[in-house]
Amino acid sequence: MRQYWPVTPPQPAPVVVGMREFRSSKSVGQEMMMSSSEGPHPPGDQLVHRMRGLPAVKGIIRGKVAFMFLTRGDLPLRPFWERFFNGNEGLYSIYVHSDPSFNATFPLNSVFHGRTIPSKVVEWGQPSMIEAERRLLSNALLDVSNQRFLLLSESCIPVFNFTTVYTYLMGSAHIFVESYDLPGRLGRNRYRSKMQPTIIETQWRKGSQWFEMDRRTATVVVEDRKYFPLFQKYCRPNCISDEHYLATMMSIEFGERNSNRTLTWTDWSKHGPHPTGFESEDVTVELLERIRDGSMCEYNGERSRICYLFARKFMGSALNRLLEIASQIMFIH
Repeated sequence: MRQYWPVTPPQPAPVVVGMREFRSSKSVGQEMMMSSSEGPHPPGDQLVHRMRGLPAVKGIIRGKVAFMFLTRGDLPLRPFWERFFNGNEGLYSIYVHSDPSFNATFPLNSVFHGRTIPSKVVEWGQPSMIEAERRLLSNALLDVSNQRFLLLSESCIPVFNFTTVYTYLMGSAHIFVESYDLPGRLGRNRYRSKMQPTIIETQWRKGSQWFEMDRRTATVVVEDRKYFPLFQKYCRPNCISDEHYLATMMSIEFGERNSNRTLTWTDWSKHGPHPTGFESEDVTVELLERIRDGSMCEYNGERSRICYLFARKFMGSALNRLLEIASQIMFIH
């Protein structure tokens, strides 16, 4: 039987705790840029110091989900996401990390306006990708009402409405970081023996870059001085850091709390270096229903058919088609 989720977000009314109350003139993102990765004061130090200085918050805080977008430039599917977020103010935060060369701004009436954080150049498969993820997490952690943290790309879309996504994430007893052992050149062969004894070969894991985690886990990732320096030093070239860093770390440190799966559906059926990209003509009701209801997984110890909340890789040309069918099957109006 198909599993449905409540249509009304939990009460009581939120105490809104925003970035303004907890930021000084320099964001942690800027501090991370200013700090050398080999220097004596790693980025996590500034974050921990800043977090410990946050004022106590009285009253009940309704937790927010931090939507963190790691992009190369613009967000071609922005209108679809704006429709997704509409009417749910106070339940989400948005952070965008784009290439420094991208200097365009989002419209004043957009939920993405003013949500871009200081960034650095990111190279696919290199440790700079992990640095960008940690930069996003560090900024999101400054808002104490952010309780769940989700990494997305500019080609990601939600496949359920906001209420379903929010309820699923806030109600989960687990984090969602894909982690599995893969023999061969695309898995174990990427392991570097110089990572011993901190990471041994049998602990090496692979997984999707697109993660979701809770506040406790996000804090550990940003503070990490045990595993990340090894990836910075030894996971190059052709090691593909973003496919192995979190997968390995979560398996070692958070094995029982991790679901070992991603919430972002991707089509790898072509077996190439990159997943299938979906243009306008590829977007159908049948495709989205298959993503939403075509799998079986475990959620809080029970079997569920809701396994993916997001999907990629959708091109900008698919925007109008997605907007056409959003209300039909996702109840996104």
